[in-house]
Amino acid sequence: MNYLLTLKYDGSRYHGWQRQDNAITVQQCVEHAVRQLFGENVSVTGCSRTDTGVHANCFKCNFRVKKEMSHKSVISGMNHFLPDDIAVISSETADDDFNARFDCRSKEYIYKIYNAPVRDPFYVNRAYFYRYPLDEKMLNAQAKDYIGTHDFTSFCAAGATSKTTVRTVYNASVEREGDIVIFRVEGDGFLYNMVRIMVGTLINISEGKIEKGTIPAIIEAKDRLKAGKTEAPEGLYLNKVNY
Repeated sequence: MNYLLTLKYDGSRYHGWQRQDNAITVQQCVEHAVRQLFGENVSVTGCSRTDTGVHANCFKCNFRVKKEMSHKSVISGMNHFLPDDIAVISSETADDDFNARFDCRSKEYIYKIYNAPVRDPFYVNRAYFYRYPLDEKMLNAQAKDYIGTHDFTSFCAAGATSKTTVRTVYNASVEREGDIVIFRVEGDGFLYNMVRIMVGTLINISEGKIEKGTIPAIIEAKDRLKAGKTEAPEGLYLNKVNY
């Protein structure tokens, strides 16, 4: 039986999704819950390798077990064994050859910026606090230059292991909801820290450290030093996964 789960999690206290020997990760917690519920040791395949401190509104993962159980029982059972900051919100049956990572067609990330003069304690670790004014309409116009198929070397942090740095961005936008400014981007895949560097570049444009209208030139340069800073992880959420 190949189960496909949808998770939500607060990544504040986890070292990302992927299993590690010396740190607690989301994958380890999910695999422990599967072992407790099904009595089988399995490797759970995740749709993405979210980094330390990054959250998920929609994270897909799959695993294969011999035992069959109703989806209602899977949801309640998994949530019984999972910590409070990770939740299974849906369970479904996938084809035997389905793989949550390799069958993914696109992902959408959002990055939340709490944009107000004074920090809000309730957004600590859940949004990046930035006290200076942001013009979301101007940033939205700048973000459109990310759209398309490009070599995103300029937006890839050191230590990446991807075979290619070419990615297709389908949509990119900036909008405001009260004090929250949201950068939204959908693509066929993302490089190491790519979304956080995209956000950092937009903020540097707002600050005047990078000129408006230069994102195409930054992409063309294929030089990490030309792009903006890597923004903090706490504002980043995996928001949608499409198959």
